[in-house]
Amino acid sequence: MSKNNNAAYIVFLGIALSGKAHADFVSDSKANLGIRNFYFSNDNRDGTAAPSKTEEWAQGFMLDFKSGYTDGLLGFGVDGLGLLGVTLDSGRGRHVGSTMIPSDNDDRAVDEWSRLGLTGKVKMSKTELRYGTLIPKLPILVANDGRLLPQTFEGGQITSSEFKDLTLTGGRIEHATGRGSTDQTGLAVAGGTRESNQFDFAGGDWKLTKDLTAQYYYAKLENYYNQQFFGLTHTLPISDNQSLKTDLRYFKTDASGRNSAGTAGYKISGFTSDGDGEIDNRTWSAALIYTLGGHAITAGYQRVSDGSNFTQLSQGSLVDKGAGGASLYLYTDRLIQSFTRAGERTAFGQYAYDFAALGFPGLKASIVYLSGEHIKTTSGDNQKEWERDISLDYVLQSGPLKGVGFGWRNGKSNSDAARNQDQNRGFVSYSIPLM
Repeated sequence: MSKNNNAAYIVFLGIALSGKAHADFVSDSKANLGIRNFYFSNDNRDGTAAPSKTEEWAQGFMLDFKSGYTDGLLGFGVDGLGLLGVTLDSGRGRHVGSTMIPSDNDDRAVDEWSRLGLTGKVKMSKTELRYGTLIPKLPILVANDGRLLPQTFEGGQITSSEFKDLTLTGGRIEHATGRGSTDQTGLAVAGGTRESNQFDFAGGDWKLTKDLTAQYYYAKLENYYNQQFFGLTHTLPISDNQSLKTDLRYFKTDASGRNSAGTAGYKISGFTSDGDGEIDNRTWSAALIYTLGGHAITAGYQRVSDGSNFTQLSQGSLVDKGAGGASLYLYTDRLIQSFTRAGERTAFGQYAYDFAALGFPGLKASIVYLSGEHIKTTSGDNQKEWERDISLDYVLQSGPLKGVGFGWRNGKSNSDAARNQDQNRGFVSYSIPLM
């Protein structure tokens, strides 16, 4: 945490706790302790290079505090996020390639790790400014929560709902902390080894009708890329328990700054049309989701242009081994693969069922299959891959353990462009309200 950020937090906290503070600052405050027990196993079924298998088990704690706002035209508040991870089982051979637990100087799993995030916030009417630790969920940036502790970002974000049916968002991100790390890094993309400290974004969601929503977002990662996103979702009610949702997404991503100049360290990895590491991508997808009672069937198609791989923020190529891990606002971003390689055309289908329809609330299951082809890599022009994922979740509905959740994920991937893999994730989670 930088000295400048510390100073900002002290100012926010001082204002919030001054004599002018209204009781709402305290009475509207909320705090929860999230507990997550996580098992992760990834088996690379081919190739001789390490790691052949990564297998670890850890316990996580997440203390999430959200204050109310002081009284007045401008309301001030402060949020806090405390994260702690404890290693339960690992080993030098099974820790190799870990994406969940940080490593010590001997490349062994640390016994425990922690980090603290503070966020100052100011609210006026229906507009809120937040500065500090952020966990964004936007089409152009989605924080990853696929391991024990979530990925976090540092920066500022303003969100406004002053206009009816229109939500506007903008801001700047300057640093990231990976899901398997305690240290901040700058920002980059897959293959980029030089850090950028400026990710600017702006956009909005416009609810045209109660069933139709349009989205537009713009983002720029300094010296790497400019990106535009267009989205359109429509839900067609068929009956009381039956509907058809249409989801259209389009990303346009172009090189910017030193990436367009071909400067070493700012190039992306994977195939590029001229072999220069320059970002040049168009990715679109269309999905239909049909629901009937507890059933949900998804069918869709995604196409990635030939210029380069689909690109968004990813710190996995930086020196900090725990900085990796990125999520994408794509239906194809799954347990193992993301199906975003240059030229890739992916058909996907999913079946999900909510057992509440049969009188078993809290139990949900799904299976998804994706098949990609026409992949362009530096070693081939027509490669293929597929993945099958199964998920099962159950939340206890009553008794002394009410609210405890159990989850299991199993993924299997075969790819001409990457190692074949089997992956399992198992977790138990619970949230304890503290205030």
